[in-house]
Amino acid sequence: MSKVLVLYYSSYGHIETLAEAVAEGARKTGAHVDILRVPETVPQDVAEKAHFKLDQKAQIATVNDLEQYDAIIIGVGTRYGRMASQMSAFLDQTGPLWARGALNGKVGAAFTSTATQHGGQETTLISMITNLLHLGFVIVGLPYSFQGQMGVAEVTGGSPYGATTIANSDGTRQPSANELAGARFQGELVANTANRLFG
Repeated sequence: MSKVLVLYYSSYGHIETLAEAVAEGARKTGAHVDILRVPETVPQDVAEKAHFKLDQKAQIATVNDLEQYDAIIIGVGTRYGRMASQMSAFLDQTGPLWARGALNGKVGAAFTSTATQHGGQETTLISMITNLLHLGFVIVGLPYSFQGQMGVAEVTGGSPYGATTIANSDGTRQPSANELAGARFQGELVANTANRLFG
């Protein structure tokens, strides 16, 4: 079976919660799944004053970890319609892997969170996917076979480019059952794809 990495950055815990759901879906396929997070770049005192969730259990990733996996699913919240700088700074360090083609042909995917329904979910996902394409990944999204993104009966995230959640402008809204289902669906699809390619 394939090895899948769920790699994330989460300031307030919403992406951390989605990462757990993505990993749960991937594990359903029998894949070996790890969850790691990228380093925080905000000074400790600033993070504490901003009430960042600093007690996350996932270990910190290094760039060299990426080569060990068949699939990597990255998750990070939006900042002005693009990925937060913590994930961007981490991916900016992958130049040596890119130069060697070390990630070519691996499976990649993305998931995100915004404060509002129209806060840049799709542009953020595309900004993440662009990085993955430059690194040689084969991209898996969240196709409309996940029926949860088809309805309008409730406010919900979800996009063909990846799983999403909406946090509310004060961060009080947690991922809904439907959004978690979308994250699990995408994790399972990525792992199944990697299993076919590498299993």
